[in-house]
Amino acid sequence: MRKLFSVIFALFAFTISLAQNAQQSVPNPQLQLSNGVMMPQFGIGTFMMRDNEECYQSVLTALRKGYRHIDTAHAYQCEQGVGRAVKEFCTESGVKREEIWITSKLWPSEYDKPDAIDKMCQRLGLDYIDLVYPHQPVGDVKTAWKNMENAVKAGKVRCLGLSNFEVAGAEEIYDWCVNETEIKPVVLQMECHPYAQRQKECEKIRKDGMVVECWYPLGGAMSRGALLKDPMINEIAKAHNATAAQIILAWHRQLGHSIIPKSTNPQHIQENIDAMSITLTDAEMQQMAGLNKEERFYKMDIEATRQFVNFPLPDEQDGSNEDWQNRMKNELDSRK
Repeated sequence: MRKLFSVIFALFAFTISLAQNAQQSVPNPQLQLSNGVMMPQFGIGTFMMRDNEECYQSVLTALRKGYRHIDTAHAYQCEQGVGRAVKEFCTESGVKREEIWITSKLWPSEYDKPDAIDKMCQRLGLDYIDLVYPHQPVGDVKTAWKNMENAVKAGKVRCLGLSNFEVAGAEEIYDWCVNETEIKPVVLQMECHPYAQRQKECEKIRKDGMVVECWYPLGGAMSRGALLKDPMINEIAKAHNATAAQIILAWHRQLGHSIIPKSTNPQHIQENIDAMSITLTDAEMQQMAGLNKEERFYKMDIEATRQFVNFPLPDEQDGSNEDWQNRMKNELDSRK
């Protein structure tokens, strides 16, 4: 029995050692937000993951490879998978919850609900969330923001940010969030990649005290791999013995963007974080800048968004997650 216990203990210690070594060996740059909080610059996104099980497996893989930033949302219907992965990883590795950054987003259908963040914490199985966004710049954003501020004061949320508030038609509510609120937004998340570098938006966002966080940093599924096939990006990749995706992520990092590429493929999850070790030359950064077309892959229309967000989420009705995933996919397909 003693021998068996010794073997089990040795295996447990070895698992902790592997996780700690991964944490020490993988570059994990941090960004200081305007409220003084440090946020890991690089993370994994969970948009359009099939279900909580796929999300759990992907996030756990990412955490084991050194990721310390996870982006999710109520609308993604996979917060439970995120929370399960974080709990399991912390138990097996000894890494503290405080070392892992968790972001989630409120859907417009719950903006006016004072208990929305309590329910978010329950879905995640966590005592607090590092960053919360209102997901879209439509609906009762002002009530949502007051509820979010109350959550910060209660210790349930550390930071507040904006998601998709840079779009045309959202100027008034953007200005209100930046200028009229008690607790200011410190991050703005938007589509951003080499073909849509959003230069004017980035300049304004930074001037207003926010870090730029990029969804679709590699172009997303809607791009059909256009960025990954770009000849210039592949030429730079060849010079660094890297993939096109790694070059794009390195470019983002050097610009100071926070980046959250989604992947369920363990090899890609590893390659993505390895990109944090790549440094492009000044000339290569200029080449990347020259790719800008200010051409988004997701053609966001705020009026259409007002209609789309009227659909309640599956856990707010008797619908299925599969139906919701299909509805999101149809919405994306309609914007190509």
